[in-house]
Amino acid sequence: MTIIRVLAIIALAYLLGFAAFMLSLGKPAGPEKTDAIVVLTGGAGRVARGLSLMEAGAAKRMLISGADSTVRPNELAHEYRVPRRLFACCIDLGYEAVDTRSNGEETAEWLAENGYKSVRLVTTEWHMPRARMELAHALTGDVEVIGDAIPSDPPFGMLVREYNKYLVRRAALWMGY
Repeated sequence: MTIIRVLAIIALAYLLGFAAFMLSLGKPAGPEKTDAIVVLTGGAGRVARGLSLMEAGAAKRMLISGADSTVRPNELAHEYRVPRRLFACCIDLGYEAVDTRSNGEETAEWLAENGYKSVRLVTTEWHMPRARMELAHALTGDVEVIGDAIPSDPPFGMLVREYNKYLVRRAALWMGY
């Protein structure tokens, strides 16, 4: 095989993979209830979606993973106009996660500590494939994960970057990292 054919096969595999990635982007979830909700910080509408689900009784408890260490529950309650008692009883702020990998680890640990068997994962649609992969990798028990994606209008370049991150992380997991 010539080098051009090899490069053409690699390019075709990449493009077909990108097409599959685009088809795997998350969609908003239905009305099903779960034990818990996890919101990954970093995108518009994520926290608001989680809070509206909590107010609707969609879960017992919620984790906001990757919260800035300076953010306090009362500030979030005020900003999102939700009762402070909701934060006091039912919402935890996770301050440890700094990226998608550590979001998965923080979430898996929180789910195990609380004994939850089902979770609604709230993130932006373009982020859902990698977020689900990281969470699935970090989970140790049998936990049902329901993706609840926030629709957005990402630029094409962002989708390509996210796909590349997904590929790199998939390869790293495959190699045991």
